[in-house]
Amino acid sequence: MPYLIETFDKPGHQHVRRETRPAHLTFLEEHGALLLACGAKLFDGGSDAGGGIYIVDVETREEAQAFIETDPFFRAGLFASVKITRWRKAWLAGRCCL
Repeated sequence: MPYLIETFDKPGHQHVRRETRPAHLTFLEEHGALLLACGAKLFDGGSDAGGGIYIVDVETREEAQAFIETDPFFRAGLFASVKITRWRKAWLAGRCCL
């Protein structure tokens, strides 16, 4: 059962996001087999809204927690909070999964 992970950046920590982004992108490439989707949250105008969303294909909340805790963004102290929610695939990539 996949999990949705939503992250919320600490205010005033955009420099941490910028500095850590290359390592974060490498991390995502290395864990691509677990990722159903991920990306930064944006304001309507396209600027960074200070956080991200990951949908990871893991079996347990503990695996989802371990995944996010190994993300360089997490290790650099970027996140003020992280919310993990179990998620049911109903539709994905234009296909019904039920």
